Amino acid sequence: MEENKEPEMGLHSPHELNLEPFYMAASRIREEMGKVLIGQHEMVDLMLAALFCNGHVLIEGVPGVAKTTAAKLLAKTLDLEFSRIQFTPDLMPADVTGTSIFNQKTNEFQFKRGPVFGNIVLIDEINRSPAKTQAALFEVMEEHQVTIDGTTHSVPQPFMVLATQNPIEQEGTYKLPEAQQDRFMMKINVHYPNLEEEFEILRRFSGITKTVSLDDVSPVLSAAQVAEIRHLIDRVFIKDELLKYIAGVIQATRNHRDLYLGASPRAGLAIMRTSRVIAAMNGRSFVTPDDIRQVTYPVLNHRLILAPESEMEGIELKTVVDEILKSVEVPR
Repeated sequence: MEENKEPEMGLHSPHELNLEPFYMAASRIREEMGKVLIGQHEMVDLMLAALFCNGHVLIEGVPGVAKTTAAKLLAKTLDLEFSRIQFTPDLMPADVTGTSIFNQKTNEFQFKRGPVFGNIVLIDEINRSPAKTQAALFEVMEEHQVTIDGTTHSVPQPFMVLATQNPIEQEGTYKLPEAQQDRFMMKINVHYPNLEEEFEILRRFSGITKTVSLDDVSPVLSAAQVAEIRHLIDRVFIKDELLKYIAGVIQATRNHRDLYLGASPRAGLAIMRTSRVIAAMNGRSFVTPDDIRQVTYPVLNHRLILAPESEMEGIELKTVVDEILKSVEVPR
């Protein structure tokens, strides 16, 4: 296709990049996660895209579709510190970030770090805790640090939050404000498996074959290797015409008749960064319009709000985003 044509050689030549280390690492991570996780290939790719873009992910789906399992598997493939926090209505901010405790031996207060001080932090059912606790988490996500009693404590790097929520359960939950949802690079909607995947799940856990657990998953990357790949991704070529295409899509969300709230500039940056990872995962050192289209809905779906009348008419957000992508001229 013409739109996938490789860019001409220039100052930022795509041929200068050696993407083999990333390509091999991504393939190994997929393989290790596939030992336990059946299907959900799009979710895995999007989680990797967020990881290598220094972003956070909101994973939404009904119970039993492996949201928590996928997050744990990703953490297992990385030789990094992992922590898990179960959000509940009585969870306090200090239970997440940590608190100062008086040491009677030294007669001084010492900071006891909370579970948020990990490289990969899994937040189960993020909408179960009240706004005060949610706000404490989002501050760490944005600033990568916690300030307690005037002292700043930085979280380890790399730092990534994977949060899950159930879209159908409303009782006893606290909806995330739009401004706080914007802190997540993307929201991944996890769907039910298809017939073949459902059969494979039943077969794998029926006892016919050896059952594979999380303990059988091996780490692939260290913290230093993740940092190296992030620097590599930043050098994936994206031409100005494609940046204008992204800007056009973002602008269109702010003027669409069916949308009450459009996307922020942060959303455009997220599309640019994640499309670079998708390009690299496909073995290319340059971005194409297809890469951009692949990540647009996951990046935008939690940032856009339908107009009340459009919502009443049953118009779906996915339909609106698809319409916007078709309306903005694709660079040739």
